[in-house]
Amino acid sequence: MRMRRKPNMPQRIEKCRAIHIPDPETYRGKWLESFPGYKALHLEIGCGRGRFTSETALSMPEVLLIGLERVPEALIIGMERAVREDIQNIRYLIGDAMSLRSFFAPGEADRIYINFCDPWPNNGHKKRRLTHGNFLSIYRELLSPGGELHFKTDNDALFEFSLGEFGRTGFALTDVTRDLHKNGPSGVMTDYELKFHGQGVSINRCVARIKAEVMTNEKADGGWVN
Repeated sequence: MRMRRKPNMPQRIEKCRAIHIPDPETYRGKWLESFPGYKALHLEIGCGRGRFTSETALSMPEVLLIGLERVPEALIIGMERAVREDIQNIRYLIGDAMSLRSFFAPGEADRIYINFCDPWPNNGHKKRRLTHGNFLSIYRELLSPGGELHFKTDNDALFEFSLGEFGRTGFALTDVTRDLHKNGPSGVMTDYELKFHGQGVSINRCVARIKAEVMTNEKADGGWVN
């Protein structure tokens, strides 16, 4: 995501200090303990301007929702919105998906959202896709038993690639659709999704869960221990 530099970023981030986590490593393995009163931890990777984050958090007040974004100029928009609307169950991190193991312990996330990530269409760049097997292995480690990964994209080629990667890395798929809003708007939309839907672009979506046999093997190997 390329955005123009925004003025007064340090001051704007400071005004959002109630929901901005500058040191996520210190919460690793104890997010729900550190922020009591929530029943589950959800994580959105690449949350952008935060429309989906805010609306999803409002719809699930019992869930602590963490938004991760590597572009501060995008993240500040989401943080300021959450502060303005006084949304209590959101926290935001500046970082990227490769840092997730430093921020979260194995089995700590009950759900992961990946919405409209960069498709990196050049085949030589496929390892940069957030649904490449290298990343999926990280998500699989962080998900709790029974946890889910929700994925949406408008890019058909990326979706087909991702379906193959999910299967290759031990995920079982459900709710696979290549036209999510065919019968009308379904679920919370991102800013991009609203734009694409208005243009008549079909949205792909699936839900991935760790296969039972993979879960059994990883638990036996010491997985899901916080």
